[in-house]
Amino acid sequence: MGNKLLHIIYVTLVNACRFLLAASFVFSGFVKAIDPLGSAYKIQDYLGAFGMLAWFPAFFPLAGAVALSTLEFALGVLLFFGIRKETVTLLALLLMCFMTPLTLYIAIANPVSDCGCFGDALVLTNWETFAKNTVLLPAAFAAFKWRRLIVPFISPKLGWLVPLYTVIFIVLLSIYCLARLPILDFRPYKIGTDIREGMSIPPDASPSIYESIFILEKNGEKKEFTLNNYPDSTWTFVDARTVVKEKGYEPPIRDFSIKSLETGDDITAQVLDDKNYTFLLIAHRIEKADDGDIDLINDMYDYSVKHGYVFYCLTSSPSHEIERWREKTGAEYPFCLTDDTTLKTIIRANPGLVLIKDGTILKKWNSRKLPDEYALTDSLDKLKLSKVQPAGNLYKTILAVFWFIFPLLAVLALDVFLAKVKCPFRRKQKF
Repeated sequence: MGNKLLHIIYVTLVNACRFLLAASFVFSGFVKAIDPLGSAYKIQDYLGAFGMLAWFPAFFPLAGAVALSTLEFALGVLLFFGIRKETVTLLALLLMCFMTPLTLYIAIANPVSDCGCFGDALVLTNWETFAKNTVLLPAAFAAFKWRRLIVPFISPKLGWLVPLYTVIFIVLLSIYCLARLPILDFRPYKIGTDIREGMSIPPDASPSIYESIFILEKNGEKKEFTLNNYPDSTWTFVDARTVVKEKGYEPPIRDFSIKSLETGDDITAQVLDDKNYTFLLIAHRIEKADDGDIDLINDMYDYSVKHGYVFYCLTSSPSHEIERWREKTGAEYPFCLTDDTTLKTIIRANPGLVLIKDGTILKKWNSRKLPDEYALTDSLDKLKLSKVQPAGNLYKTILAVFWFIFPLLAVLALDVFLAKVKCPFRRKQKF
């Protein structure tokens, strides 16, 4: 009786660990897959922080992002179904053995602000990420050590269909979101957002207090100073950094500003307070922007001029790169300067187009999916494409989940059917 009870406890705990790992990997892989460019930016941040960005080709961050999301999602699905228990639990354990000490180092050294393990869907601090991994690591060890107690949900006969379909699905989902835009937007600039509200601080909230730390050198000795004890001119400036002295309320949108390249003026308020429609062409690095749809972009600018709409191109590139773009594309629209990270957060495209009115984001387009003359038949107030439709993202997400789950349910149903007819088939073969 005691051994039976102990066996039940072991089976329950091991399968609980297996489901915990499966849920974490599936969620992590899915949110990375729907935002492959965001994951690629995070990999770039990591490589840059470790001084390794120059070691890899330019395509590596994006390829690595797709590969990582595919690995995590596939591991989670296979853990859930109990397929290839030896291989899958070993891979999960090796992944957690690698990630746990890495996240500990990142929590201590703080080279990046957040880990990006769950994308923008659930932003964790570096210490929260390490704490999460300290839970998942023993779960992965238990799942591997007692893998024989994992209860499978599908027979080995059809087990190969699940990983094959899972990999195909998640790769195609990444490609779809890369070619268009993420089907679900967790960022502060999603459709329907009033940018001014996102930048505001509630009256009863206290903002964070920052302090500047200056590193200076004198006679070979380096010391840190603040504005309160800044030394005399005999000290030589070396470096500076900003630290959070007192944590307070931080608005979702903190670094949105638009500076006119032509005049040098800050026109942020002018753009956000405009009651008319405004087109913002977002090209965070104009020298790396896709120029395959230049004609459509120029047509959008001509359309905006015809109907009296404002059109700006926002970029963080230097002026000589902007001039090169103008010469190459014949661009006549005005350029403005905005922070690079902000532009990459606004839209996952380079270039991409954003439509705003009265500070509210109404629509986003990847440059490959810009409306053409057949869609722009009248002024925007008479066209459906200018109406806020944030529910479309949720619809696409539900559709994607349905197309993943429905075939798997069909495979499970087939597996159950084959299990029921297996004995009659075998008797027939004996004759």
